[in-house]
Amino acid sequence: MSGYRKLSRTAAQRKALLRNQVTMLLYHGKIVTTEAKAKEVRRIAEGLIALAVKEKDNFETVTVKAKVARKDANGKRVKEVVDGKRVTVFDEVEKEIQKDLPSRMNARRKMLRVFYPIKEVPEEGKGRKKNTKQVDMVKKMFEDVAPKYVGRNGGYTRIVKIGQRKGDGAMTVLLELV
Repeated sequence: MSGYRKLSRTAAQRKALLRNQVTMLLYHGKIVTTEAKAKEVRRIAEGLIALAVKEKDNFETVTVKAKVARKDANGKRVKEVVDGKRVTVFDEVEKEIQKDLPSRMNARRKMLRVFYPIKEVPEEGKGRKKNTKQVDMVKKMFEDVAPKYVGRNGGYTRIVKIGQRKGDGAMTVLLELV
């Protein structure tokens, strides 16, 4: 007996399908799919959520000095003439950053192996590349999803049967985060 369902696909197709569905489940909070796919997606998603809950507060805050370009009122860099050349003016700023501890960094890398990159398009910029933003799914996992499930021991997802699909009669389900 195998440890997973093959879903009538080659290994590469199956991996891509599951990665996509896990990414969409954790981004949107719910997906509609077949029962067999939902059970496989559930296994992967619950593992990632458990990992995020475990490593949620495993970081240290560090103060660093950074050089930042000075900007004018229009948001353009300020330039000075030094020895006949135009040079950008930099200011030194202290910033507080979160530095992951080794186990959290390992968890972050495990999540990045599963998640596909997601681009968010604002409503007013539909159809344009200009205003798209890359969504950091790992950050979303640590900051949004993990705090929601801190006191919960497993069972982060729910499968609700919808009914049979019209074309082939496959049982469709709603897989959602609890």
